[in-house]
Amino acid sequence: MVQSYIPLNQTDSRTLSNAYLEQSENIIADDVDAWMLHSQTIATIMSNRMEQLGMTQKALAMKMNCSQQYISKVLKGRENLSLETLCKIEKALDVKILNSNIKVK
Repeated sequence: MVQSYIPLNQTDSRTLSNAYLEQSENIIADDVDAWMLHSQTIATIMSNRMEQLGMTQKALAMKMNCSQQYISKVLKGRENLSLETLCKIEKALDVKILNSNIKVK
C-alpha cells in the first residue's frame, strides 16, 4: 500500500505549532509547580525549626555563610535551591531534608 503525502497548508502548520507550544508550556509549568511545591515545603520546615531553636534569619545566614537577604528569599518558598544549599540548611538547622530513599514512579 502506498501512502500519500498530504501537504499541510499554512493554517494547519500554525495550528500544529501552537499545539506544540502550548504542550511545551504546560510541561514547563508542571515542572515549575513541582519544584515550587518542594521549595515551599522546605521553607516551612526551616521556619518551624528556626522557631524551635529561637534562631533568627541573621543567625542562620551566619551559620550557612550567606546573606540574611538570601535566607529571607528561601523562607518565602520561591527559591530553586541547590544541593549545596540544601546540605547547608540541614547542617545549620540539624534537620533532614534530603531523603536517600529514592522512589521511582
